[in-house]
Amino acid sequence: MRVFLFLSFFVTVGLNTFAQTKGSPFGINICGAEFEEKTIPGILNQDYAFPSENDIEYFYQQGFQLMTIPFKWERLQNNPGGDLNQENIDEIRRVLQYCAPRNIRVILTMHNFGRYRMGETDNIVGGATVTRNHFTDFWMKMARALKDQKNIYGFEIMSEPHDMGQFDWFTTAQEAINGIRTIDKKIAIIISGDNYANAEKWWQYSDVLKNLTDPSNSIIYDAHCYFDKNYSGRYAESYDDSGVDEYTGVMRIMPFVRWLKDNNKQGTIGEYGVPDNDLRWLKLLDNFLKYLSENNINGCYWAAGSRWDKYPLSVQPIAQEDRPQMEVLQRFKRTNPNSISSFSFLLPETFLFLPNSTLLPNEKGGVYAPASVEKKLKTKKNH
Repeated sequence: MRVFLFLSFFVTVGLNTFAQTKGSPFGINICGAEFEEKTIPGILNQDYAFPSENDIEYFYQQGFQLMTIPFKWERLQNNPGGDLNQENIDEIRRVLQYCAPRNIRVILTMHNFGRYRMGETDNIVGGATVTRNHFTDFWMKMARALKDQKNIYGFEIMSEPHDMGQFDWFTTAQEAINGIRTIDKKIAIIISGDNYANAEKWWQYSDVLKNLTDPSNSIIYDAHCYFDKNYSGRYAESYDDSGVDEYTGVMRIMPFVRWLKDNNKQGTIGEYGVPDNDLRWLKLLDNFLKYLSENNINGCYWAAGSRWDKYPLSVQPIAQEDRPQMEVLQRFKRTNPNSISSFSFLLPETFLFLPNSTLLPNEKGGVYAPASVEKKLKTKKNH
């Protein structure tokens, strides 16, 4: 999660669904290993902790079979290019081995935003201090160390890269993919979008990622989507002050879904969540998940974990009581593809956003023109 400004950018989504494996699981981010990010590397089970068996068991009993485990790179590899930290690798193995007999698959997510922290400095991956070779080295070692674990859903090689400057995220990601494939030909590689994986501005910041190549053809693209006023997931404003309605989630995720469809790519929503302080957020979340489910795109709710305490987005139970958001999440354990969208009324199927046009105040989100017009513009541009 993060804070950034937003400029409306909507793209319509048609009625045809994106083809992924039917019935993909929805899941939960179980946090803790990425906590105290200014205390690096920190002390295990004091500054940070991997999910406990009790944490995992609660969500297993709720029926979830996908969990994301965020971690800090600096804790798994204390020095760039060095050996992996065996204590923390053992913790990951513990989590995986507890999940395996319960048919829970696990996403391992580097929660570093495109940086590696040394002392008080966050070094952008790709620079002279923390190179792309260092990044690739880490993932090759992870692939080798965990190759015997069969319930890893995928490696998310970096969550929410942003402001990478001259060290573009595309090149860094491609080198890591190449390195992983020398060790593991099968595991899914999850690629977070640039600009904090912003779903609504995916076309502007992350369109180039469609050109990534993988000999195993097993890339999953990850977008994040929050619904508050500044899209940060902090929810500093009330529901009313955020200027949202029950369809805001659907509208914000549409551009990413359309991008997946247009480019025949596989996608997931690695983070989304709502606070527990206003029941109207729950209807928004319900519509959002229904839209994803109909398009056969899964995701993992942000967030859970015993270290969150009373964090308003958390679905970690308090005093053995379910959080309000769990009522909605319980309705979406797996996707349920539907060729007829429940939300086609939001935007006309045959209209597309016109790139480089002037955005005008409009409840639909911008300036639109029929698809036939856009096709003519593209043809003219190519000539």
